[in-house]
Amino acid sequence: MPQPWSPQSWRNFPIRQVPDYPDPAALAAVEARLKTHPPLVFAGEARNLMAGLAQVAAGKAFLLQGGDCAESFAEFHPDNIRDTFRVLLQMSVILTFGAAMPIVKVGRIAGQFAKPRSGETETRDGVTLPSYRGDNINGLEFDAASRTPDPERMMQAYAQSAATLNLLRAFAQGGYADLHNVHRWTLGFIAGSPAGERYRALAQRITETLEFMEACGITPDSTPQLRATDFYTSHEALLLGYEQAMTRIDSTSGEWYDTSAHLLWIGDRTRDPSGAHVEFCRGIRNPLGLKCGPSMNEDDLLRLLAVLNPENRPGRMTLISRMGADRIAEKLPRLIRAVAREGASVVWSCDPMHANTVTSASGLKTRSFDRILKEVKSFFEIHRAEGTHAGGVHFEMTGQNVTECLGGAQAISEADLASRYNTHCDPRLNANQALELAFLMAESLRAERMKEARFAASA
Repeated sequence: MPQPWSPQSWRNFPIRQVPDYPDPAALAAVEARLKTHPPLVFAGEARNLMAGLAQVAAGKAFLLQGGDCAESFAEFHPDNIRDTFRVLLQMSVILTFGAAMPIVKVGRIAGQFAKPRSGETETRDGVTLPSYRGDNINGLEFDAASRTPDPERMMQAYAQSAATLNLLRAFAQGGYADLHNVHRWTLGFIAGSPAGERYRALAQRITETLEFMEACGITPDSTPQLRATDFYTSHEALLLGYEQAMTRIDSTSGEWYDTSAHLLWIGDRTRDPSGAHVEFCRGIRNPLGLKCGPSMNEDDLLRLLAVLNPENRPGRMTLISRMGADRIAEKLPRLIRAVAREGASVVWSCDPMHANTVTSASGLKTRSFDRILKEVKSFFEIHRAEGTHAGGVHFEMTGQNVTECLGGAQAISEADLASRYNTHCDPRLNANQALELAFLMAESLRAERMKEARFAASA
């Protein structure tokens, strides 16, 4: 039988990826202050997301999850929030046309500050300092003051998350997401690109469809789905003191929800079934994500599903594979088969970013668009072969015109990387590359849909 759970029970378990705060009393004081602050999201919203993800698990919807590798204090600006939201809307429209099914939209935003690190320290020119772990923990600058974990940063992260959510809700519900704006969503720097041209042609088809619908009496006034959209937030549940402070009892159900985001995920480095991060996440009622890297085996995955979703609730678990383009064909099918044999209800999603990171000749971390695409294609092909639903994708991307990932229709080269390399952590797809991938995924989803239609017709 599992031991009793409470928001602080994780403190009795072994923990990884934890910052070493020099002043425990100051840390406790900040966590106590956070507990008095309003929730960032609401339990009812998290339940709505779980219902949407249950549709994804049943093969009746598709999950699009994307946003910054790590949000930063320096790049906090309404234009950056708008541009990321806009690209996700564009991708959603493209995928809707390909899949002919609803798209569940989840941002890596309004809380994605902390990042796991491969080493506790970083050494430059003989100087060793703590690794940068995200703006809600310490600073990117390589000096002792910046790299010392500071609990006050959690307060700034909370304030930035609240402001970001306020703007996102306004965009999603206040008319900006109206499908009649589909032409206006194009960013300037993609206007003349191949992806921009394909998007413009699709936008024209949508406009013609909307005009026909209006002639039939279907307008935004009569059909609210045309003028607004549901948009959810997510981040990695890494900094557990912050997550505990944001965990509250829902007054309508009496259950615990982490109100820092709608969906929290457990990273590949912190998924120990006997560890603190799994212990914390098993007790909250939010939808959960679980990163599944190449070291994940069938027994570990089934054990984690038993701990995190013992009731097998549809929409509770999203399994985010991050295998790498060269290993997904070997590693993923075994996990899919094990889950199917167990009868577990899960969303299968593909993160083609994290296992395809390399260091360029200039010393910058980067990712190849071709390898990202290869992993996505393999993900769809594997699920078609297994008879399961390729349920979603999980991208690190931005609406900014960055040059951080190699290739794509823009043919970004190693020589181009340094020109607009702005990330605080890992390389992100820019809007052009993200749309290019969306069109390629839409084709895969359409092929999956046509195969199912042929099968149904022959049955």
